[in-house]
Amino acid sequence: MKIDDVRKNAFAMPLTSPAFPPGPYRFFNREYFIITYRTDRDALERVVPEPLEVVEPIVKYEFIRMPDSTGFGDYCESGQVIPVRFNGQLGQYTHAMYLNDGPPIYGGRELWGFPKKFAQPSLTVERDALVGVLDYGSCRVARGVMGYKHRPLDQGEVLKSLAVPNYLLKIIPHVDGSPRILELVDYRLEDVALKSAYTGPASLDLHPHALAPVADLPVREIISCAHILADLTLGLGKVVYNYLG
Repeated sequence: MKIDDVRKNAFAMPLTSPAFPPGPYRFFNREYFIITYRTDRDALERVVPEPLEVVEPIVKYEFIRMPDSTGFGDYCESGQVIPVRFNGQLGQYTHAMYLNDGPPIYGGRELWGFPKKFAQPSLTVERDALVGVLDYGSCRVARGVMGYKHRPLDQGEVLKSLAVPNYLLKIIPHVDGSPRILELVDYRLEDVALKSAYTGPASLDLHPHALAPVADLPVREIISCAHILADLTLGLGKVVYNYLG
């Protein structure tokens, strides 16, 4: 293969059989279970990177089921998102994500900088309850439960919450192990078609784990929860801060 061919064809690894296709990436019937809770400010300050600012000691714990996504297939993920402020604008920082499918892990890390690791999340309806679970190997790491579709949410407010800037810390190492890319990335959800949004009573249990430390942001108080179904496009990001100058 000629050098020009390498340059022309290289967009993901491996060169001759990329682990994921080029975007855009559209998700159909993407299902969110989001539990918003209060935690310790000191714990947040330890994990949120400057120049992002912690606004309140709030965390959003998410279980997401994606049964139909272009290029990535059928999978689930779970993790924590933290409301932040950047240059005076409110948004949210993705702190941790755990998935059960390879291509969205590879693509999420290489393209955007999503902090994705392999684990076993699930989101199911058990009779009258919506149940989200995250297992890391044989260990239960998180479990969220919500009363199934008890009360509808204001869809306008839900759409506003889905339109905020999302921030990621993209890290790609050099061959000597030092950071080659160290950037703050802004990405947005685009062309959102909201199908339903409900709330109800909720609970969240987080368990300590050395390699999936979601319990390092402990649950002090459940504030709210949401069960959302939508079609949307995951927009490609832009760099808003370069840590390497």
